[in-house]
Amino acid sequence: MLLRYFYDENLAHASYVVGCQATGEAVVIDPMRNIEAYEELAAKENLNIVGALETHIHADFVSGSRELANRFGATLYLSDEGDADWKYQNIDHLNHRLLKHGDQFKIGNLVFEVMHTPGHTPESISFLLTDRGGSADKAMGIFTGDFVFVGDVGRPDLLEKAAGIQGTSEAGAKELFESLQRFKKLPDYLQVWPAHGAGSACGKALGAVPSTTVGYEKLFNWALQYDDAQAFQKELLDGQPEPPYYFAVMKSVNKTGVELVKDLPEPKVIGSVKELEALIADGHQVLDLRPAPSFSNGYIPGTINIPFNKSFANWAGWITDYKKPLYLLLEPESLDQVLEVLHSIGIDGIAGYADVSKAINEAAHLDTYQNVTPEQAKELIEDGEGYVLDVRSQTEYEEGHIEEADHIMIGTLKNRLEEVETDKTVIVQCQAGARSAIAASILKANGIDNLVNLTGGYSKWKEKMTV
Repeated sequence: MLLRYFYDENLAHASYVVGCQATGEAVVIDPMRNIEAYEELAAKENLNIVGALETHIHADFVSGSRELANRFGATLYLSDEGDADWKYQNIDHLNHRLLKHGDQFKIGNLVFEVMHTPGHTPESISFLLTDRGGSADKAMGIFTGDFVFVGDVGRPDLLEKAAGIQGTSEAGAKELFESLQRFKKLPDYLQVWPAHGAGSACGKALGAVPSTTVGYEKLFNWALQYDDAQAFQKELLDGQPEPPYYFAVMKSVNKTGVELVKDLPEPKVIGSVKELEALIADGHQVLDLRPAPSFSNGYIPGTINIPFNKSFANWAGWITDYKKPLYLLLEPESLDQVLEVLHSIGIDGIAGYADVSKAINEAAHLDTYQNVTPEQAKELIEDGEGYVLDVRSQTEYEEGHIEEADHIMIGTLKNRLEEVETDKTVIVQCQAGARSAIAASILKANGIDNLVNLTGGYSKWKEKMTV
């Protein structure tokens, strides 16, 4: 048997290729949209990818199952659990098999058994894997998707918070408790292969270790220490991070399907600053992908700064309007990598891009914003000239904040601009200064110019301003 682990750091997403070398067949579990890595492995190991297995309808990335079906003719193995709202659509033209609890299927000498594990979502399933190529007649591991992570479990509130389906948080929490009781009955030696690691918004305390065992999670996973359902549900729902806006979009596209990447139009080159400025003047969204210090020192007015780093996918998903064309300011050599990340969260309407260095050099006018130290921020506050806008998460804010700071989580800022006080200097603040820099660019792009960014954020404020 062959087992390979693939990890997308931009999404904290894990996928797996499992192959039977005796028959040359393989499947991909919870595949990412960019399937090149799977293609390369299949060619290297002389495998034919015959299946794509999904543990549930994902909310945080675009699944690559339909890409694999197009490229390899792979059969889609999909959940048929849950009610009518959680059934896959537009799959009649694809080879597929709908799965219920207890179903089994073989890929060469590999046997997959379906375990219905609702809670994170109603249709969630896990796959128990047995390798019958030798003498084994018991499962060696379980692919848990977003059911059980290393040190955490999948959150049940996404359907309500992101998809707007009321009343599903508590119902999901109850289902998850029951699913975990069944998980506890599995053998301790079973390996656990989850679909996400640390940094994913699909839980609140995910570990950074790629895999675990049932026995280890029984001992140390907080969620498996509860025998009382109500106490578990309260702890599970408390302190969950805000789900990005794009999660609702992902649920929809993974349910109904999206265009194949090969069929997406190529973004055009924006040849002049005047053309770029005209796009901004017409209300188009333009992202500048430079690091925040470079942006703050000089940028084209009306652009929003989301630096291209490991957090790019998350904030692009929060801030980008999926219904409008998107234009990019970047270094041209990074274009393919940027497109891959944007496509992974379903941002396909990328209409054009420009060389950011060239555009900045040719622009007739650049705007800036100031970064201030905690001492300078305190002086503004004490003089009555400034007020603090805290753009961290609700949990971070509740754990401690600057006195009298207003709180608007950065992802929601573009929809709450009317709440921002504008008769004083806005001191934009997060935990360390990165998110507040993005927020500062959003405010500036929307005409709120009297602002500064707190360097080092709340962490530096506590260090300098508290005794």
